[in-house]
Amino acid sequence: MSASRTERLLNLLIALLNTRYGLPRATLREKVYHDSGETDAAFLRMFERDKADLRQFGFEIETVTDMGFASDDPASTRYRIGKESNRLPDVSLTPAECTVLMLAAQLWEHAALGSAATTAVRKLQAAGGLADVELPAGVQPRIRPAGQAFDDLLSAMHAQHPVSFSYLAASTGREELRTVEPWGLGSRFGQWYLVGFDRAREAKRFYRLSRITSAVNVDTKSSYQRPSSFDIRAELDSLEELPLQAALLDVVPGRLLGLRKRAVPGTGTESPSQGRDQLTVTYRDAEVLAEELASYGPNVRVQAPEELRDAVIRRLEGAAEACARPMPPIRFADAAAAPRSRKRTSEDQLARMLQLVPFLVHHQGLHIQEVADHFGVSTRELISDLKILICSGLPEGYPDDLLDIQWEDNHVFITQHLELNRPVRFSVEEASALLTGLATLNGLPGLDGLADQAGVSPLESVTLKLAGAAGEQGRLAGAVAGPPVSPQDSAVFETITAAIQNGHQLRLRYFSPQRDTVSERDVDPFRLYSLDNTWYFEAWCHSKAGLRNFRLDRVESLAENGLPITHAAPDASAVPVKLFTPNDDDVTVVFELTRQSAGLADDYYAERTSPLPDVGLLAEIRFGSADWLPMFVAQHGGGARIVEPEELAAKALEWISEALEQYKH
Repeated sequence: MSASRTERLLNLLIALLNTRYGLPRATLREKVYHDSGETDAAFLRMFERDKADLRQFGFEIETVTDMGFASDDPASTRYRIGKESNRLPDVSLTPAECTVLMLAAQLWEHAALGSAATTAVRKLQAAGGLADVELPAGVQPRIRPAGQAFDDLLSAMHAQHPVSFSYLAASTGREELRTVEPWGLGSRFGQWYLVGFDRAREAKRFYRLSRITSAVNVDTKSSYQRPSSFDIRAELDSLEELPLQAALLDVVPGRLLGLRKRAVPGTGTESPSQGRDQLTVTYRDAEVLAEELASYGPNVRVQAPEELRDAVIRRLEGAAEACARPMPPIRFADAAAAPRSRKRTSEDQLARMLQLVPFLVHHQGLHIQEVADHFGVSTRELISDLKILICSGLPEGYPDDLLDIQWEDNHVFITQHLELNRPVRFSVEEASALLTGLATLNGLPGLDGLADQAGVSPLESVTLKLAGAAGEQGRLAGAVAGPPVSPQDSAVFETITAAIQNGHQLRLRYFSPQRDTVSERDVDPFRLYSLDNTWYFEAWCHSKAGLRNFRLDRVESLAENGLPITHAAPDASAVPVKLFTPNDDDVTVVFELTRQSAGLADDYYAERTSPLPDVGLLAEIRFGSADWLPMFVAQHGGGARIVEPEELAAKALEWISEALEQYKH
């Protein structure tokens, strides 16, 4: 969509919104399309395409026909859009409800639902229904969907298109092609699942996203209808957790302390054939444990069961094959660091304008830079939007018929909105992002304290209000269910929360799996955050003299040490919480990532990315220590390999080759 087409669509929308009786095609052709000299057939095709584009934004175009005339008579057929067509209903929220809603919107750190949540919040702000609030001190839960497959399946599911992909079947251990009607996506037992109708088997099936081994292909020429009674949460509740199994492992003496802590008591004796300690570890999912064991390389060898042994070997072989391939040339588009982002389109511009006008109506006089920052664009892009808007209006084209926007002295005012003063309804993705996020917050400590005097939970009340505002889109949004974000160890969570609120230091004993050591540290705690149901806290570590992030499930003991904090917390609005905090002595590593593993670039905050011809991705990432990166490459089984530095790439291949060698004897 070109800028001229964006302007034409905007003018067509304004014309159809501001007519009571409707406008005939001849008037629209002359006043909106300015009779461009196209033939009747060409104009009709253009008009139909534009109507379809407006429907994509949710506007229902009514066709009005005079009594006694045929609906295809251009002289008597008129078009209009009802003023309430696809308008977001008024939503009035209390400060407590705004707080809960902002927590829910910020859950989606990456992926399609992340941008959808941002857009949904902007619509509420544009409508004047969302007040500025302070979030609970230091608590920021996050959800990390399962990579590119999640985005592709979500898009296909909402468009109701079937998909196909290669799948590693748990029953056979072989890759099989599956063609599926995607009904729902959800998280259980720490894994994301697709629930859908398998066309070949003619039955409902569950698919774990981590077992999808190819790109997800969407059949846009075909469609399906999801059963009206489908409930993703009920489906996930019907899943039975996998039974406990026992793994027999040979471990290098004195290594893998974390694995030893989980070993069955009484195991850990020396194996006479290997000169190693023999451990028994219980597990439920062979693929999950195989990912961990592959990362330990030559420090562990699986004796039994065969399924687990094969899964580890498969990951190591995949990693070795990836490391042995010829290295791609390293070319990044810009010398400056830049995060990976989707290219902006003029569809994005029109969608932004439909949020921009109501936002300006409810936020008069904001500085132009503040408006640009709010919409995540440059001031140049914003001024481009404003220049199109001030030239848009009713077909007559008189001064009073145009949108009236001024930005004198860099402050923006609007006095004529031409029925664009309310944002459009939530899309399915936007409703899904907010409503799924709200459902996921259930059980998060601290929300009970936000209840009103009558004891009504703001989580319940804001969910009801948004479900009502979303309408049918809200019902469709019920096909996504996120993981629980409540911490497993509430005592540790509460201790850290209290220390953050009171400004007190903490002393902790902490296990580091990368270094395979336990250390004692004094820290200044700043904030708690999660990725799914794994919680972390960010703190200033006095022994390391820098910012560090600690997993709560690796904290062996924790208590206040009686001292006040000595360092100020980072600005939460300016610095996103990350699993890694950059320092001057970091190691910069260039990775080649497959399409299925491209999400790692976001997970590890790549500074630069560049697409590769085979749909892979180059990612430049900074690490505080490179010693554990061979473990990282091994666990991803070919999804990620090191390109630079060359010596680190060689070290990873050596690590993986040594791990594979022990399975040949």
